Amino acid sequence: MDEATLRRQLREAAEAHRPDRARILARVERGMAAAPPEPARLRRSLPRPASPWARTLAVAAAVVGVLILGGLVATTVHRAPAPVATVPAPHPPLQAAGAIDPGSNRWWAQSNITLTVPAPLSALTVELRVALTGGIASTGHWRTLPEQDFTVSVREEGAALVYRWTLKEGRTVPPGRHVFAGQYNHAEGARDVAADSYTVTTTDMLRRQQSLRGDFGAPER
Repeated sequence: MDEATLRRQLREAAEAHRPDRARILARVERGMAAAPPEPARLRRSLPRPASPWARTLAVAAAVVGVLILGGLVATTVHRAPAPVATVPAPHPPLQAAGAIDPGSNRWWAQSNITLTVPAPLSALTVELRVALTGGIASTGHWRTLPEQDFTVSVREEGAALVYRWTLKEGRTVPPGRHVFAGQYNHAEGARDVAADSYTVTTTDMLRRQQSLRGDFGAPER
């Protein structure tokens, strides 16, 4: 069989199997007419395809949400820490000590009250009580702070000779070591100081008040 004969036979076979277009269309139309109607509930449940505008808005909203979330995270991460309040260290307590001055003798004595003041004071009263053991008579008094800053009184009250120093209003006692001393004569011999005492009352710049009481031990060295 030559090539020309083969080509002719193939063409005839193809034409013999060419589909009938009219018959196919008629079959499709019959099938559509016979198909049952789609249930209304099923039609309502199927989601409508999103329009291009809806898809665009959804993408934009997602981008904005990511940007806002990123900004919140960045703000949280880079926010400066809150300053920590510092509490000043408390001052050491006010201290007071009473002692008989080592320069005292068989007829005369000096009672010293030494204050250790840690912070400025806006009010101060120092009271020295010398028991009237016999022959007691004041011979003077002094203090290491300025004389013009205090009002001083010396008088007998009950069974004691009382020295009282009171800081004047508007004056201030600075921090440091301050001494108040009362001088007096007494009967000859060693004097018993067991009944002697002192009281110190203070007010600091924050209006906090403090009171100390004490007595007199061995002479200062």
